[in-house]
Amino acid sequence: MTTVTAQDIAGLVTIRAEHPERVAELAAARTQPTGLVGSTGRLLLVAADHPARGALRAGDDALAMGDRPELLSRMVRALDRPGVDGVLGTADVIEDLLLLGALDGKVVIGSMNRGGLAGTAFEIDDRFTGYDAASIASAGYQGGKMLFRIDPNDPATPATMQACAQAVGELAEHRVMAMVEPFISGRDASGRMRNDLTTEAVIRSATVAAGLATTSAYTWLKLPVVDDMEAVLAASTLPVVLLGGEVSSDQDAQFATWSKALASPAVRGMVVGRSLLFPPGGNIEEAVDATVEMMTA
Repeated sequence: MTTVTAQDIAGLVTIRAEHPERVAELAAARTQPTGLVGSTGRLLLVAADHPARGALRAGDDALAMGDRPELLSRMVRALDRPGVDGVLGTADVIEDLLLLGALDGKVVIGSMNRGGLAGTAFEIDDRFTGYDAASIASAGYQGGKMLFRIDPNDPATPATMQACAQAVGELAEHRVMAMVEPFISGRDASGRMRNDLTTEAVIRSATVAAGLATTSAYTWLKLPVVDDMEAVLAASTLPVVLLGGEVSSDQDAQFATWSKALASPAVRGMVVGRSLLFPPGGNIEEAVDATVEMMTA
């Protein structure tokens, strides 16, 4: 499937209303991926867990990810391209894709903590409101992802840290990947939560994330691309996937930055959402193909 029609969407609603058991049946019958190496030797995942945290913006469109038929259509188009290995999402998105038949042979990473809603007073209190380790393992998915923001000035941070540590341990018990996305964060003068993308801050967040739980055997880090990635990647021996980040108006410059970071053997892949699903100019296939080519260079 490379398009999602109005009939397909109507079919999703009908199945959800009349035959919800199909979700579990299709998850159990799904063709499993052969591993986490990726078809190019590196893993390329499309991310779509933003809506569950109320983060719907892509570029200049504040509600871009709030149109589910459009989002699903874009995801199906991306997943159909050679070199795209899978998806990272919350249960609603992943189950839509299952019902559409788009996840056979794909790596599936379930998003776990979406409670720190964007723009709220409690944003740093990132509670686990999505998948848990047991549901990820029982569905036959390959891992779970958690956002781990450290705000030195917010007393809610230790609770999130403890919950992330517990989730890393539980995923390891099931022998599936724990993908941890850490940031040093804080509120700016207007009260908006911002991530500190200085090299020092990213190194600090990576070292704290790497030390979560009683084992790091199944832990991967999802890290932003910053100026001195060599120093960042030297902070740990854990596998790293690069965070695609916001949609950039200068896609060529963004790709050049990604390409430089991909030169490191520590980088085992990329997780890209809005930058591929809503690229400048709108050509999803072109953006995906360029990313795949860059990963194989």
